[in-house]
Amino acid sequence: MAFPSISHHGGTRGVTGSCHQLHLDSTTSLLIDCGLEQGADAAHAAPRGQLGFDISGVQALVVTHVHLDHVGRIPALFAAGFRGPIYCSEPSAKLLPLILEDAYKLEVSSDAAQVARYLAFLQQHIVVLAFEQWYTVVDQPQVHCAIRLQRAGHLLGSAYVECEVGQGGRNTRVVFSGDLGAPDNPLLRPLQPPERADVLVLESTYGDRLHADRSDRRKALEAAIDRALLDQGTVLIPAFSLGRTQELLYDLEDILHRKSLLNKPGGSVAGDFPDWSQLPIILDSPLARRITDVYRELHQFWRGEARDRVVQGREPLGFRQLISIDTHARHQQVVNYLKSTGRPAIVIAGNGMCSGGRIVNYLKAMLEDSRHEVLFVGYQAKGTPGAVIQASEGAEGFVQIDLDGRMYDIRAKVMSLGGYSGHADQAGLVAFALEGGRAPRRVILVHGERNAKQALAEQLKRRWRALGVQAQVEIAG
Repeated sequence: MAFPSISHHGGTRGVTGSCHQLHLDSTTSLLIDCGLEQGADAAHAAPRGQLGFDISGVQALVVTHVHLDHVGRIPALFAAGFRGPIYCSEPSAKLLPLILEDAYKLEVSSDAAQVARYLAFLQQHIVVLAFEQWYTVVDQPQVHCAIRLQRAGHLLGSAYVECEVGQGGRNTRVVFSGDLGAPDNPLLRPLQPPERADVLVLESTYGDRLHADRSDRRKALEAAIDRALLDQGTVLIPAFSLGRTQELLYDLEDILHRKSLLNKPGGSVAGDFPDWSQLPIILDSPLARRITDVYRELHQFWRGEARDRVVQGREPLGFRQLISIDTHARHQQVVNYLKSTGRPAIVIAGNGMCSGGRIVNYLKAMLEDSRHEVLFVGYQAKGTPGAVIQASEGAEGFVQIDLDGRMYDIRAKVMSLGGYSGHADQAGLVAFALEGGRAPRRVILVHGERNAKQALAEQLKRRWRALGVQAQVEIAG
């Protein structure tokens, strides 16, 4: 076998479970991510709690970012005997314990002492790496490997990983994309393609489509909320705790800031909801609140425009009208209060596909009242309650949905808002692969459905032919 070589332990059947093993020689390797396979992908995965592959010779784990489909198998990795370092960026080092603590409480135990021991053990293995700097991670007589993290623009701390492998007097640059962000993220610094790659392992989540223009998404969000509030109802926004929630809060703060500048004392902007200054923005997710606190703490990793707001004295993720709900008892009080009083509010609650979490209680309480609105800002997987509710948008007559064994009529207004995808589209993926200093001679497509991978492969081949470049595109799995 020629080295370096790559084995895939997930992220090949669909868009979850990213886990790639970079073999430096016959006895030495690195893992890039160790994610959980979810949804339909999980049907073919190893049993929960088991890793599904041999870790002998694995020197370290490199984490691109902390979504569970990239880190969710870390407990199984430890159970299999791994005791090496976990390399990641500083924001990822802060976020990883929160994500894995939440998963541990849900799946293993909520006993405080047991959770504390688990987190202490995890912390012992986390090693923080700065962006844009090379670090030697393997230095043996026969093989050498250095890695460098570069900003991926997917969420705070997300990175793609450059691996410089030296063996037998020959150097090979292998790049793992992780998940690449879409452009114009208001919080995150922009993605830059790698300066070179001999081998590129590239995600393909949206390899078969182009995103709508993101530049007007705040205006679209504002207009949607304006329309909804004219009915004096509550706007329910299902959102995942990490990434999407923080972007929503950032945009909502900007809308509220503009409203405060435009509204005259005792009046309002023509046609608007009359009292935006009293409109509560309710964040009903303990995990999302803790993640948002980390985002606020690490504002030095934000892009320049977002940092400027902090310098101006604004709190993009902690503004006056933001109300965070922690306990379940308080959550139930808020649900009952909004249902009984009809007071206008904006509620952001998990989970993003309405398949569980606190958003379900809001839906039960308000879905049958036409004053309210459900506003989707993210992808709804087929078969989830979110997909059923989203499909009712514009439907004639009432659609019903089963929530916890009871049927509910969907009388609330339903709207979907684009521009909040956390992933690069086909154009972004192609640009990442081909617009760096030197295009790769081999691309391996992972982390995508079969159609998305095939469409991206064809587009890459087409672009290479136009450039007169000989290169190889492979579809993993």
